Amino acid sequence: MNIAILFGTETGNAEMLAEDISSALEDEHQTRFANLQDTGPSELRDAELNIIVCSSYGDGELPASAKPFADRLREEQTDLDGVRFAMFGLGDGEYATTFGHGSMKLAEMLIGRGAEIVGERLVHDASGDDLPEDIAIPWAEAILASGNAAAASTAE
Repeated sequence: MNIAILFGTETGNAEMLAEDISSALEDEHQTRFANLQDTGPSELRDAELNIIVCSSYGDGELPASAKPFADRLREEQTDLDGVRFAMFGLGDGEYATTFGHGSMKLAEMLIGRGAEIVGERLVHDASGDDLPEDIAIPWAEAILASGNAAAASTAE
């Protein structure tokens, strides 16, 4: 399957996790790894599935490298009908009122433009004991194994 692994980050944690996911999937899939700031909304059509790793910053805002993508998404009003994505967030449960809001906001924006979310949006809690890759890699593999992601290539 052709999969884009995209990240929105403030401090580099989402980039490192996205790279780990890409490395875990590249033996069985064709993967492309990119920063959201370098990605245009229409480029989401180039992949059968877009796996997005997005942190939160400040009061649950999008991280710096996701803001240019979000701005282009709003300005260009790109129709994302037929685009499929999975979203993995990074956050800190110590900030309960804004926990994981960066990835939630980005997912809502994509859905609002017609994209379809595949699987459950998960958010890693930096205050917890688990390493993000210990949650994200099995999550990504489960989405791919479920057949939901494969439906993207057969639906066209």
